[in-house]
Amino acid sequence: MSFIYKISTALLGVITLSIANLTILNSGDSFGGDFIPPKPVVSSHKVSNAFSDHERFEVIDYNVNRFLRRNNLAGASLSIAKDGKMVFSKGYGFADKERSINVQPYNLFRIASVSKLVTAVAIMKLVEEEKLTLDSKVFGSSGILNDSVYLNYRDSKVEKITVKQLLNHSAGWTNRWGDPMFIPTIIAKKMDVEYPVKNEDIIRFMLQKRLHYPPGTISSYSNLGYSILEEVIEKASGMNYEMYVKTNVLYPLEIFDMQIGGSYAWERFDLEVKYYEPEDSYLVSDHMGGEELVPRSYGGNDIKTLGAAGGWISSSTDLLRLVVAIDGFDNPKDILSTESIQEMTTTELLGGSPLGWRGIRKNKYWYRTGTLAGTSALVVRRDDGISYSIIFNSSSWKGPEFNSDIRRMIDRTLAKVEDWPGYDLFELKSNDKPQRKSTIF
Repeated sequence: MSFIYKISTALLGVITLSIANLTILNSGDSFGGDFIPPKPVVSSHKVSNAFSDHERFEVIDYNVNRFLRRNNLAGASLSIAKDGKMVFSKGYGFADKERSINVQPYNLFRIASVSKLVTAVAIMKLVEEEKLTLDSKVFGSSGILNDSVYLNYRDSKVEKITVKQLLNHSAGWTNRWGDPMFIPTIIAKKMDVEYPVKNEDIIRFMLQKRLHYPPGTISSYSNLGYSILEEVIEKASGMNYEMYVKTNVLYPLEIFDMQIGGSYAWERFDLEVKYYEPEDSYLVSDHMGGEELVPRSYGGNDIKTLGAAGGWISSSTDLLRLVVAIDGFDNPKDILSTESIQEMTTTELLGGSPLGWRGIRKNKYWYRTGTLAGTSALVVRRDDGISYSIIFNSSSWKGPEFNSDIRRMIDRTLAKVEDWPGYDLFELKSNDKPQRKSTIF
């Protein structure tokens, strides 16, 4: 099959925008806080596998496919940018094994804790809008969440918790009693609330307990902190969390497909993959309190309530578009100020976390990982101009450590790519014409 034929076929899969939608995308109007996409919703442009089907990328194809086989994974989506341009985007394996549907770059995946990076960007936008500061207190009568429902707390030290401490996991909580985001049946019983257990219920449950350490003294990874940040964003913005993120972070970047996912198979969105756990995975209690045991990936975890901490779904292309908009490089223009990006990538506590990112290595290598049953995700920004996002619709018994294997595999693979093309798949439009191989490469 000739390369030109593949490109021609790929173009048939590129989304065709209506005249009205093209007007919205090209009019130059800013997306205000009250912007609502037209119906049917504008979708991010769709890049198919054929655009990255070239011999220069054979080493990527070989290594990713081998990684899938060795780890018994169903599928993956990988997108790579060089100097702000998306130069590679491809799916591997199956989006749906039972129906033999292959992964395409535009398929949507749960991105688990990579959602925290999305939430951190939203917080920094609110800081730039002067609707809060990183030093703003969260609880207490003078805090952001000063609603009566949150004023009944056991430990007065919660009044010292700041927005920044929630972002860098130093607010005072550990998972000594278990991660509160994953024990809905216990919380429902203790708080005498109905299912589904809400953020408000989880926060009130934790406020009835003492902090494990004074805020700001150590760092202990906390999903709860980002669940609280969801409430902070809603209170400070006056908007629903998901809508604030979409209208103030994603839509200005022409990212229209990212959204909070669902927990059950019947809640799958258009183009969303199926999720697969290791074959010997055990069933767990339904997060809605149902009597039947369910897989963690389909009913065991409450994806909607994870929300700001781990509930977003995205394609690898859209996730990469967000990363290059907060990478600190000139091209493309960042969505945040230089000061905000520097704040996000600075760690204050020894062994502590940056804001939203999982780790920063000598300020040259920024990464964010995400792990849930049925999902593994990783985004990386390197100081050599390379950024990438890779998402799997399968999980491993290795848990969070599995992301280290993914990172090593991708970094070693990219080191073997001798040169990168000069085109930008971010700029692909529905009316693009097939080009000769020599022109593109």
